[in-house]
Amino acid sequence: MTAPTHTTSESDEDRNALTDTVTRFARTEIAPHVGAWDAAGEFPRSLYRRAADLGLLGLGYPEQYGGTPASYALRLPLWRALSRHGASGGVLASLLSHNIGLPPVLAHGSDAVRAEVIPPVLAGEQITALAITEPGGGSDVAQLRTTARREGDDYVVDGEKVFITSGMRADWITVAVRTGDAGRDHEPPRSPASQGSLPPEGALAALGRPGGGKGSAGISMLLIPGHSAGLSRTRLDKMGWLCSDTAHLRFDNVRVPARYLLGEEGAGFRIIMSNFNGERFGLAVSALGFAEACYDEALAWARQRKTFGAALVEHQVIRHKLVDMQMRIQSTAAWCESVAAQADAGHTGTEWVANVCLLKNHATQTLQFCADQAVQILGGMGFMRGTVSERIYREVKVMMIGGGAEEIMKDLAAKQLGI
Repeated sequence: MTAPTHTTSESDEDRNALTDTVTRFARTEIAPHVGAWDAAGEFPRSLYRRAADLGLLGLGYPEQYGGTPASYALRLPLWRALSRHGASGGVLASLLSHNIGLPPVLAHGSDAVRAEVIPPVLAGEQITALAITEPGGGSDVAQLRTTARREGDDYVVDGEKVFITSGMRADWITVAVRTGDAGRDHEPPRSPASQGSLPPEGALAALGRPGGGKGSAGISMLLIPGHSAGLSRTRLDKMGWLCSDTAHLRFDNVRVPARYLLGEEGAGFRIIMSNFNGERFGLAVSALGFAEACYDEALAWARQRKTFGAALVEHQVIRHKLVDMQMRIQSTAAWCESVAAQADAGHTGTEWVANVCLLKNHATQTLQFCADQAVQILGGMGFMRGTVSERIYREVKVMMIGGGAEEIMKDLAAKQLGI
């Protein structure tokens, strides 16, 4: 996600208006088509333009690039409502993949690169992706093996990336590469606040290694055009997120102009860690919205379905399931609001990083519980394709793994809290 942009003009009316806009968009432009899109394995590129026309892609980005500055508190309703009423992790992941692909460009790209890349993405004309994970490792970012060697005015990239959201269609790919020897990470200069500065603390510590640790040096961030010669892509089949294209990328002597280096050589580890914090918060809020989608369907079914002469909801055991779902949903919603308020107040140090890790785990556990209970309440219908709960049930695990697995989140939080 982009670095928080503090504003003073936002109000409850702004949040309500945004929620209404996103809800209408999700109910009319997404929900009726998700089944067909899942079967096709993708959704139309035109959806990006329709979302952009409503200002949804540009929320949280500077006006000069076609965006609308917004706090975390204002962006929260976007993710929550889109998840609740669109009820498709596949659509959400790809439609908003720019929120993990663009922040490094915004914060560390040159003026010319930002002007070239960001406006068409926010306008829905181009797609961007983030490529960190490799076949040989996931959470251990410091051990990545994709290399970029400098040759004159270019970098030459060789290696592989896997599980890349929007990887098949991305016009721009923000890629973590190794440009130097492994060792201890150095402290790069801070970017100006106007360019989307990193959190003052916690970025490197987010891996539990105060200085990044052995292996974190020599990592850089490189923006690679999707049309580059030597770049090949393979679609991956998944349990869920069926309409989100997910790719295995291969770089074979891919030449990239040196102007697409983001930040300094060797400063990539800090950029990656900062980017993860925003991604994890977005995943937590999305998990909340999906949990609400499961609750909505389960409640509607319980009210209309009759067993033993009474509606399901009239049976105490079913009411208790619904109440247990609400208990978890409401605690997650309150925690999301609290973490957003911390970020908007500028409190993005180690305590905030710990809270983001804990929140992601809590929110995805809420999602897991609500999806399971919703399928149970729906009974046989919950096992059928075409129900919201069945689709979301298959998407639970990617939410618990993506952006940092549950086990990693616990360990990171423990280190931030000094445990």
